[in-house]
Amino acid sequence: MIAANHARGEVIQDLGGQPRRLCLTLGALAELETAFGLEGWEALSERLRRLSAKDLILVLAALLRGGGEMEAAERLDQTPIDFRQAANAVAAAFVAAGEA
Repeated sequence: MIAANHARGEVIQDLGGQPRRLCLTLGALAELETAFGLEGWEALSERLRRLSAKDLILVLAALLRGGGEMEAAERLDQTPIDFRQAANAVAAAFVAAGEA
């Protein structure tokens, strides 16, 4: 069984039928700023309000890497994930980061 370190802001979410650990780390934030060509949290916050499906995959991959799920992040394009599942996983990771 996979366990989350709540003190670190980790969450466990079902993605493609598998429990996966996600975590919003400083590295994940930096990865997203770079991917979107942005500087600063305010710009990133604004950008995250209007995600495309491609953007959602980028965010999900960064959060998976933050949770130590490197292989899952690299194979994301080959994993059947429902849009709602992906959106809920991303939201849960951001909420957990705020509670940590």
